Amino acid sequence: MTPGPHSPAPGEPVVGAERNGPGRLHRPTVPGRRPLRVGPFSAGWRPRQILVPLLIAAALASAVVVSTARGSSSLSAWEVALRLLGGGTPDHDFVIFELRLPRTLIGALIGGALGLAGAIVQGIARNPLASPDVLGITSGAGVGAVTVIVLGGSYGSVSDPLADIGVPAAAVVGALAAALAVYLLSVRRGISGYRVLLVGIGVNAVLGSALSWLLVKADITEVGRALVWLNGSLDQGIGWSTVRTTFLVLAVLAPIALVLSFTFGALAYDEDTARGLGVRMTAARAALLLIAVLLTATATAAAGPVAFVALAAPQMALRLARTGTPPLLASCLLGAAVTVWADVLGRTAFGDLQLPVGVVTAALGAPYLLYLLVRSGKARTP
Repeated sequence: MTPGPHSPAPGEPVVGAERNGPGRLHRPTVPGRRPLRVGPFSAGWRPRQILVPLLIAAALASAVVVSTARGSSSLSAWEVALRLLGGGTPDHDFVIFELRLPRTLIGALIGGALGLAGAIVQGIARNPLASPDVLGITSGAGVGAVTVIVLGGSYGSVSDPLADIGVPAAAVVGALAAALAVYLLSVRRGISGYRVLLVGIGVNAVLGSALSWLLVKADITEVGRALVWLNGSLDQGIGWSTVRTTFLVLAVLAPIALVLSFTFGALAYDEDTARGLGVRMTAARAALLLIAVLLTATATAAAGPVAFVALAAPQMALRLARTGTPPLLASCLLGAAVTVWADVLGRTAFGDLQLPVGVVTAALGAPYLLYLLVRSGKARTP
């Protein structure tokens, strides 16, 4: 990997980084504050890095309450909040806990998974335009799911040889296959952020063409089912089983990603310097990319592709927290809050017309992508 503009030459000590024993990488501490230590790891901390996630968590909590309260028959937000906390009366329990809360929670979970996956990819690539959407991972999931819908002739449970696969499993397989293709095509002569980005754009284009071909060849009924899924809709009969599965995946992968995020600082340097800091760059990148792929695949399998959350949430969190790389926890929480609020907007802002959450996030995220492109172009202009 090519050293960044502030990377030291091989053999030169890394200013601000500590290493106590083999494999123990420590982030720079903040003068006047004791570092946080967890086992062999330590890191400096700033009040802003704690305050921002707390504020985002409050925004997420309010989004969950509002989303659960709003619907064809609106409930009092205060009444919903009390009931979620175990108080209130059980008069509307069926509406709250069986109809609305699963949809709200799955929106928060897939948004959190996408925000976390986007932060990981951007942290590795060192590029604000890198995200699972751009790298073709989401398109791979789409191709896998649409293939099952078209060939199987039904949604979620298909017939003949595909009976034991189903749309969610096919989405996971497609995302993993796309990520593997990007990795294998990028790994030659060492991985660099721009090489991964360019290869991902190429893979994304190929998968987009394959997806279009599948839709052209499919029966009109299957095309309708596929388009509903491809728009990223939370209105697909989501129940508590989907919520539990998605939560379990996020609960397992998120802590691992937070631990591995301590290697982000070393990934900015060349192989020799990173090795001197006790970080195996190839293994660290592969592990983080695998986590990002699994998070994206799980989110896409649950509700279809939800565009731009993985791209925008990490950059918004980075600007709020003012850190060098997208903060993982803040990105996860912000992705969840953005997705839930987008679903509320799509369900309530246009009267009887209800928009899928993927359409709303795409409409909000496209201008932000243009802003990032313009900002990146100005930064490169001499």
